[in-house]
Amino acid sequence: MPVFIPRPGSKSASRTLKHPIPDIATFDSLVRKLVRSNPLGCTPYFSIRKNYPPVTVVREMYTAKFAYTNPAGKRIGTSSEVYDSVEGYETGVAAMISNVANFSAHRGKIRHRKDVDLYSAILKCNDPNDGIYFVSLARNRITVSSYRDEAIRKKVAAWADVTLGTEEQRPEPAP
Repeated sequence: MPVFIPRPGSKSASRTLKHPIPDIATFDSLVRKLVRSNPLGCTPYFSIRKNYPPVTVVREMYTAKFAYTNPAGKRIGTSSEVYDSVEGYETGVAAMISNVANFSAHRGKIRHRKDVDLYSAILKCNDPNDGIYFVSLARNRITVSSYRDEAIRKKVAAWADVTLGTEEQRPEPAP
C-alpha cells in the first residue's frame, strides 16, 4: 500500500494518487460526499460564539487550461483561467470557448485541455480528540495537515484507500 510520507516541520503527510481524478464532476462529487457523509468521523464544534459543522470547505480552486492552434495544428498560444467554484469553472470554460475576440487575437482555434486542468479543495475537520486539522484534495494528490495524532493520518489513509482506490494491489504469494 502506498504510504503517506511525513513532511518535516509541521505534522503533515501527502500521497500522490496513482491515477488522477478523471474530471471535475467526479472531483466535486468526492468533495461533497466528504462534507455530507463525514466518513472521517469529525464532530461539530463551538468557537468564539459560533457553531461550526464537522467538515467545512475552506477553499476551492479550479484551473482550466486552453491551447490555441493555427490551421496547420501548431500550438500558437496558451492560457489558463482560475475559478473559485465548479459553476464558475463551467461558465468560464464556455465563455472562453465562445469568446471570438480572444481567439481572433490569438489568430487560432481554441481548445480546452481538460486532461491538464487542475482542481483543489481544502477541507477543515474537527477531530473529537485532537482538534482542527485540514485535508487538501487535489486532482493528483491528497494531503492531511495540522494533525497531532497518528490515528488521524491513518483514518484519512483508510478513507483514501476505499474511496480513491489508492491501495496498490499486491501479487498473491506463490504456493
